[in-house]
Amino acid sequence: LLGNNGLFLPLLTVPDWFAEGDAVSTETLLSTSGRGRIPNFDLGMRANLLAGRPFSYQKAVSGSFRDNVPNHYVLGYFLTTQVKLTNGPDAWSRILNRNYRRFPWPFAFSASIKDETGLRVDDLYQQTMLDLTETWQKQQESLTLTPVSPYSVQPETTLFGLKQPVFTNYQYPQYLTDSTVLAVKSGLGDTPRLIELDKTGREKRVFVQGFPNDPDYLSATPQKAVWIEFGYDPRWRNRVYSNIRLLDLKTRKLTRLPNRRTAHRTRYTAVAVSPDNQKLVVVNNTETARTKLLILDANTGKIQQTLPNPDSVFYQHPRWFADGRSLVVVALKAGRKTIQRIDPETGVATNLLPRANENISHPQPWSHYVLYNSPRSGIDNIYAVDTRNGQVFQVSSRPLAGYHAAVSPSGARLALHDFTADGSRVTDMPLDTTAWTPIAPSVQTNPGELVRYFGALPTVEPGAAAGRAILRDSAVVTTPYTPTRFRRLAHALNVYSWGPTVSSTSQALTAGLASQDLLGTSQVSVGYTYNQAEQTGNAFALLSYQGLYPIIDLSFQSGNRRSAVYVDRVAPVDSLRSDLWQYNQLTAGFRLPLNFTQSKYSQSATASAYYNYLSVSGYDLPFRSISEVGSAGSLTAMTYGLSYQRLLRQSKRDVGPRWGQAISATYRNTPFGGRLLSEQWGIQGNLFLPGIGRHHALRLRAGYQEQSR
Repeated sequence: LLGNNGLFLPLLTVPDWFAEGDAVSTETLLSTSGRGRIPNFDLGMRANLLAGRPFSYQKAVSGSFRDNVPNHYVLGYFLTTQVKLTNGPDAWSRILNRNYRRFPWPFAFSASIKDETGLRVDDLYQQTMLDLTETWQKQQESLTLTPVSPYSVQPETTLFGLKQPVFTNYQYPQYLTDSTVLAVKSGLGDTPRLIELDKTGREKRVFVQGFPNDPDYLSATPQKAVWIEFGYDPRWRNRVYSNIRLLDLKTRKLTRLPNRRTAHRTRYTAVAVSPDNQKLVVVNNTETARTKLLILDANTGKIQQTLPNPDSVFYQHPRWFADGRSLVVVALKAGRKTIQRIDPETGVATNLLPRANENISHPQPWSHYVLYNSPRSGIDNIYAVDTRNGQVFQVSSRPLAGYHAAVSPSGARLALHDFTADGSRVTDMPLDTTAWTPIAPSVQTNPGELVRYFGALPTVEPGAAAGRAILRDSAVVTTPYTPTRFRRLAHALNVYSWGPTVSSTSQALTAGLASQDLLGTSQVSVGYTYNQAEQTGNAFALLSYQGLYPIIDLSFQSGNRRSAVYVDRVAPVDSLRSDLWQYNQLTAGFRLPLNFTQSKYSQSATASAYYNYLSVSGYDLPFRSISEVGSAGSLTAMTYGLSYQRLLRQSKRDVGPRWGQAISATYRNTPFGGRLLSEQWGIQGNLFLPGIGRHHALRLRAGYQEQSR
C-alpha cells in the first residue's frame, strides 16, 4: 500500500545503530573475516575507553566535531552483541516483536529492551562500555610494549576552559632524511595534506591533496611522492576513475599521470615509486574486476610492462625492493592472503608466507626482510618475514596499533604511526633485528592477547551453521552466467515506489508512482497532488531520460489553481475576490551537468534550455498577479541557464568553503509571440573567503536582474 516508503515505518522507532550493528554481527558470526573479527574495526572505541573517555549515550549516537566518536556500525555491533551474550542469541527477536507491537510510540525501542534485559537503552550502553573497558584492560595487562619515540606535532585545539586537541591523524610516514619524515595529516579539522615532520616539532605543509582513492597508502623517496586520486568522467557521475599524482618534493611541481587527455581511462588503486624515481608500479583494476601489476615510466606514465597474473589474484599495496629490480605485493585469492615477491624480468612470483585468513597489508622491503602489518595477535602491529627462510618475527608491540612501517635511509630507524584517542601519531624506534620476537607462521603470537568479543555466539547463533555452509559452498562453486544485451527501451519502466508523500511545507499531499530503470537512465513519475492551502489539485507526469550526453526532461501538469486579488484600492480594502481556474503546463528541454573536479577544488558546471507552455482557462478576475497568466490565456517562453562553481574541499569542522567562486546566469524570453511578451535576464555570483575563525567562511553575494515588458 505504501510502496518503498513503507519500508521506513519500522525504522521510525529503531535507531540506526541497531540495523547496521546487527548486520555487522551477522557477517562476523557467519564468516571468518567479518568486521567484528578485525582489530582495526574497534580501534577508535578501544582507544577512547582505555583513555577514560566512554562518552554519553547521546554523544555516542550523535557524534562529535572534536572527538573521534565511533560510527553506528561499531556502536551497534557491540550493543547488539552484548544483548546476545547476556540474554541469549534470540533476544533481539523478542525485543523487536515487543517494539513493533508498541508502534508508533517513540520510546517503544528502549521500553522493549528494558522488558527483555531490565535495562533502558542508556543503561545497556553504560553496561556495554564497562564490559568492553574491563575486557580491553585485561588485554593490555598481557602486553610487553615496544618503546617508541614520537614526533612532536601541532594538532588543532579547542578552548573550553582547557585546551583540548581536536581529533587529528598523522599517518603513513615516509623518510626524507634520517630525522625528517613525510606524512599525511587529516582529521575532523583538516582535509588530507602532505606535511614534513622532524623531531624538533617543526611541522611544514607540503601539499594539500584532492580526493585520494586509497587514503591509507603513500609512497615517497627524498625527491618524489606519489599517490592515487579519484578522477571523474565529466558527464557520467557513476563512471569514476583513479589517476596518479606525482609530486616533486623539491620544486613542489605536481604531475598528473597519465595526462589530462587520457586520465579518464585509468583505474589505478595503488602506486609506488622506485628508489631511483624512474619507474612506478601500479595496481590496475580492469572492467572485469581483475587486477594487474603494471610498470610505468615515472616521467610520462606510459606502460613499460604488464606483469602476468595467471592465477587471477587480487593485488594490494605494491612496493619496490631497494635495488629497484623486484617487487613485493599483498596477494589475495579465495579469501586468503600472502605476500609475494615478484621478479618483473621473469614474471616469477614467490609466496613469502603461507596463504592464510590473515588481514596482512602494507609490505615494506628492507635488506632480506619484508615488514608488514598484521592483526594476528589481536592488535594490529608490525611484523617481518625473512625472505631467505620464511621465519616470521613480531617487530612492534604497541598498546592500540602500529601501522605502515618505513625504514630510514641509513637503515638505523623504523618509523610507524601509532594510534591514540586523539588520533594517529608518527613515531620511530631503533631497527634492531635482535629485539624482534620470532614466532611460528601458523600460530598466534600470544593467544591471551586475542580478543573475540562475540565469544561462543558462532556456535549458538540461530542459522549460523547453515549460513556458514552456504558461504563456504558459494566460494568454491562457480555459477556460469551468459551475458546478454540490456535493451534500455524494453526495460525503461521499473516501478519501485508508490503511495503518498508530504511536501516539506506540509501544505501538499502527493500520491503516485515512481519508476527508474536498472541503469538509472529512465526516470518516470506520475501522480496527483492536493494543495491544502488553495484546496485544489493537479495531475502530473514527469519523464527524465539520462542515457544521452544531455539529459532530456519532459513534464506535464493539468489541474486547478485558486487566486485571490483586491479588485480596488479604495479604503476600506474589503474587496478581496477569489476565483478557481484551470491550467495545463508543458515543460520540455535539456540540461547538461558536468564535473571537472581534479584537485582539492570541486568544480562543476551546468547548462540548460527549456521550452515552457502554459494555458489558462476560467480565469474571471479583473486583475492578475504578476506571476500568473490570468485572462491572457497562454504563455509560451524559453528559459536558458548556465552555472559554474569551484569550491575548496571542506573538513568536517568547516561551516562553509573557505575559498571558492560560484556564478549562475539565466535568460528568459517569449520568442514565439502571444499576448504576453517579455524578456528577462539575471546573473548572480558568490565569493567564499576565509572567515575570522579557522573554520569560518565569509560569503559575499551579488546579483543583478533586468526585465523588459
